Amino acid sequence: MRSAPKQISTVLQKGLLPVYLVTGDEPLQQGEVADEIRKAARKSGFTNREVLSVDTGFDWNSLALSADSMSIFADKQIIELRLTNAALGTEGSKALIHYCAHTNDDTLLLITMPKLGKDATKSKWFTALDAAGCVVQVWPLEGQDLLSWLQQRLQQRGLIVEPEGVKILASRTEGNLLAAVQEIEKLYVLYGQVKLTQQQILDAVADSSRYDVYKLLDAALSANVKRIFKVLAGLQAEGVAEPIALWALTREARVLVKVQQAIAQGQNRTLAFKNNQIWDKRQSLVESALARLKPSDLNQILILSAKADRQIKGRQSGNAWETILEICLLFASVNVMANIG
Repeated sequence: MRSAPKQISTVLQKGLLPVYLVTGDEPLQQGEVADEIRKAARKSGFTNREVLSVDTGFDWNSLALSADSMSIFADKQIIELRLTNAALGTEGSKALIHYCAHTNDDTLLLITMPKLGKDATKSKWFTALDAAGCVVQVWPLEGQDLLSWLQQRLQQRGLIVEPEGVKILASRTEGNLLAAVQEIEKLYVLYGQVKLTQQQILDAVADSSRYDVYKLLDAALSANVKRIFKVLAGLQAEGVAEPIALWALTREARVLVKVQQAIAQGQNRTLAFKNNQIWDKRQSLVESALARLKPSDLNQILILSAKADRQIKGRQSGNAWETILEICLLFASVNVMANIG
């Protein structure tokens, strides 16, 4: 069967199917659909999870071996098959056709892959998946679909925005859903749960100072201490709100934590970067940070981020900008004697 991303919740409520294929080149929607499937599976007792990353040299026999391993365990399991491209090859096609013909109630197969071409949707393996389970094809959102999606996201954050304001957000983010989510989060951080004016949206979303925040991130990731001080001073001089700088740093720390955990669990580094939207131009910066920062360092950064958040909200004494500086220096692996309390 087929399902659109917005329909997957309804599909899952009717009961789990043995196989799900989520395909497309829009990473945010693809990731969220996969998350919904995982959540529904966990509620139904699928507590074990195995991730198979398909890249050059992948042994397709491991799919059948993973499915057969259920005889060893009492719990149900999810097998995640993650493909970096949509070309399966002969062995991959045979493996999926065989799997779909021998599904069982104790194993759920979740496949994620890039957008499929027209020929692939006519292949025997695709037909087998379509018959055995559910295929979710993720397409970029445009026009009214994009505006409705943005309005829903804003409402989820308690932000009330008139249609013209939503159009401004759509035009500024140019259909990039990841960028749109970041901008919505920034609006929430700046204004809280309120009704936003068009001017507030223009001021926040079009504010060129946000690029300076990203310069701060780059300086921190590259451990350029001199530039950290310079950019941070510039942000303060320009009147950039503390929540914006803190939001960017905290988000980066969480991304690094996810990447570290994925790699520690055996995931291919390239796939871990892709799943966390770390594109080519930033990979060298992230690589250097990962080589330098231990999990305990990132945990320390998140603890300090919580402290800065309390300071910004007046719930703890101290200067939030000073705490943000400490966070940047921790990113750069500078030993800072911080009072985290």
